[in-house]
Amino acid sequence: MAENKMGVMPVNRLLVTMSIPMVISMLVQAFYNIVDSMFVAQLSENALTAVSLAFPAQNLMIAVATGTGVGINALLSKSLGEKNFDRVNKTANNAVFLAFCSYVVFAVLGVLFSRVFFELQTDVEEIVEQGTQYLVICTVFSFGIMFEITGERLLQSTGKTFYTMITQGVGAIINIVFDPILIFGLLGFPRMEVAGAAAATVLGQIVAAVLALIFNRTNNKEIHVTLRKFKPDKFVIKSIYLVGVPSIILSAIGSVMTFGMNKILIAFSTTAAAVFGVYFKLQSFIFMPVFGLNNGMVPILAYNLGARKPERIIKTIKLSVQYATAVMVIGVLVFHFLPAQLLAIFNASEYMNQIGVPALRIISLSFLFAGFSIITSSVLQAFSHGFLSLSISLIRQLAVILPVAYLFSLTGRLELVWWSFPIAEVVSLALCIVYMRFIAKKEIQPLYQR
Repeated sequence: MAENKMGVMPVNRLLVTMSIPMVISMLVQAFYNIVDSMFVAQLSENALTAVSLAFPAQNLMIAVATGTGVGINALLSKSLGEKNFDRVNKTANNAVFLAFCSYVVFAVLGVLFSRVFFELQTDVEEIVEQGTQYLVICTVFSFGIMFEITGERLLQSTGKTFYTMITQGVGAIINIVFDPILIFGLLGFPRMEVAGAAAATVLGQIVAAVLALIFNRTNNKEIHVTLRKFKPDKFVIKSIYLVGVPSIILSAIGSVMTFGMNKILIAFSTTAAAVFGVYFKLQSFIFMPVFGLNNGMVPILAYNLGARKPERIIKTIKLSVQYATAVMVIGVLVFHFLPAQLLAIFNASEYMNQIGVPALRIISLSFLFAGFSIITSSVLQAFSHGFLSLSISLIRQLAVILPVAYLFSLTGRLELVWWSFPIAEVVSLALCIVYMRFIAKKEIQPLYQR
């Protein structure tokens, strides 16, 4: 079989062509996340808070799917670079099996514990009721997101990121179209309110999953997915989770941090928690393009690691850092100069503006350092050092953000709580510099020795 483009195409062109479709699809995803909350905010501030409080649980589902996907990406792309096509196909088949197992777990947890999850965060009955409805729908129909992400990772692993742009784009458009229809009961549909937002979300995910399956069957000729005579492969599953589990924990830590921050902020007011939820929706417009860049970068690194091409690895990392930093600088400028306009998207009250304007300006300072840290974490995952990547997130979110935020909250000054984010990002930057030096010495330099 001819050499895959990841081993021969000029690096800058390769990175751009693989990342741009992912960046576009991620931006569409970010847009529909904002539209989701924008329509919910028209119902009431409590409805917006309910959706915001559901975020840690939703993020945990995505963490499991994308974390497993990182392991799939690393193993499949590396096997492709080594021309080990038997392992390529085994990885693809086991990936589908793991997606199904993940769905079953979250469906059961969603039915049994959604209400408890909200009662742990607030005693406002309206928020608990609306949030429970929202989360049960998202978990019971989570097979959409599980198979969507898995199918997209298989396409990314072989460099076919254009198709993932289509799957995510179509799914997002369906969500955006059906959000107002199902929330407000338009065109003869029943008025579902917050539950309608959840229904629109899972509908988009299911359609995207079907498209991803079709594209893998018809256009991804380098892998063959078939469950006929399928048996789980212990070596493949272990290899996937060797990289994937740290990535899952890394993303899940974000859920723990968000849950903890919601507890700290809701002690000030439910509006403070709503502002935090709004921030996460808005910052996705800045972070999603960088995550799209990561999705293009990781298979390139893994492939060239398997093919022993260190020059291409180094150039890919340098370009990724430069592009990520540029995106983050733009984000800081937007959040600093247009915070009131951003909050207006969510029908912000005067009180929400009083809290939200300084919050967005302060937290956005962390963007200046975040680009390098995000790229570093993905480089570590591509080189199968998932636990080093995990340590960055552990220290940043659990050892710095939450303790600092809690200590600042004791002063009774809400604006001080937001400073925990820039402080944590500076600590993360220092750790990332140390880890990048380790990767250069341990992983890249030995590749020059033939």
